[in-house]
Amino acid sequence: MAVIVDVTLRGPDAFALARHAMEEMERRQIWPTPLNYEIWLHVVGEPDGALADMVRKLLEQGQPFTDAVSEELATQFLPRLRLNDEIRDAGDQLSRQLESVAMAMAAAHRTNAAYGRTLAGAAQELAGDAEADALRNLVESLALATTKVQKENGKLERRLNDSTNEIMRLREHLEQVRRDAMTDALTSLANRKAFDEALAKACADAAKYGKPLSVALLDIDHFKRFNDTWGHQTGDQVIRYVATIIGRLAAHPRLAARYGGEEFALLFPGEDARQVSGLMNQTLQEIACRALKRRSTNEDLGTVTVSAGVAQYLAGETGSAVMERADTALYSSKRGGRNRSTTAAATNAAA
Repeated sequence: MAVIVDVTLRGPDAFALARHAMEEMERRQIWPTPLNYEIWLHVVGEPDGALADMVRKLLEQGQPFTDAVSEELATQFLPRLRLNDEIRDAGDQLSRQLESVAMAMAAAHRTNAAYGRTLAGAAQELAGDAEADALRNLVESLALATTKVQKENGKLERRLNDSTNEIMRLREHLEQVRRDAMTDALTSLANRKAFDEALAKACADAAKYGKPLSVALLDIDHFKRFNDTWGHQTGDQVIRYVATIIGRLAAHPRLAARYGGEEFALLFPGEDARQVSGLMNQTLQEIACRALKRRSTNEDLGTVTVSAGVAQYLAGETGSAVMERADTALYSSKRGGRNRSTTAAATNAAA
């Protein structure tokens, strides 16, 4: 899974993975373009994955690793490019729908214009002394013109209804794509991008309305030990376990996110640091009180603990500044023995 590589690239094994990818590319004389490099990070980071398997087959067949091959592999296997394709396809479908509606409206406009000319001509004939046959012919021509207009308007109405339904479907699809782009695949929490956007808006609202705003930054203690001892899949299970408990705190307007690797971030609009610090201590106790088992073998993994840092927004402060203070408080918790929460105010006072 891409999440395995994502976790590794944000941990102590990142440089070893990067060097391995470059060595493999150099050994096979593959140019180190950004896209090739991303592909080979996934190949060496998940050698049993579908992408690595496909690359091996291509190389065994003597297939040159051209830009076109890289693009095709990325489109098929890299989530980021698959997402771009979905957005582009939805845009193309929307363009086709709008073009179809425009053509239907143009046709209806031409028919209505012709109908208007027919009515104008009929008015002129009626103004004179028309005989019975002439009146009958006139009425027939008006009836035919009216029927034609009704048919064209019916076609337009159906086309508009169909297009409205299709556009609503596309809008729902794009909204789902947007949600997917803002969601962490491993934990189903918000991702870093979603958190950063929410934090910027929350800071602006706090400055505008003068209400408190707090953030919490959490990090799983000794996570590298879990990965080294039990492997990345078990490490992923630990991340999901912690995310499940943290996610319970995320009732609107709060937000819980996977911030990167084994780090999580929480946003608490309208709540001060004292409230949030107490909540963090309860959450850390809940995480630490459960004995974990390895899902595949039922082996005991022991307990997992989490450290946290809490910071309250200060007037005029940027989102990155408040997160930096939360990060300082987090590492104060690490230095203080882990499995605890520290507020930035307490850290500043100690300094």
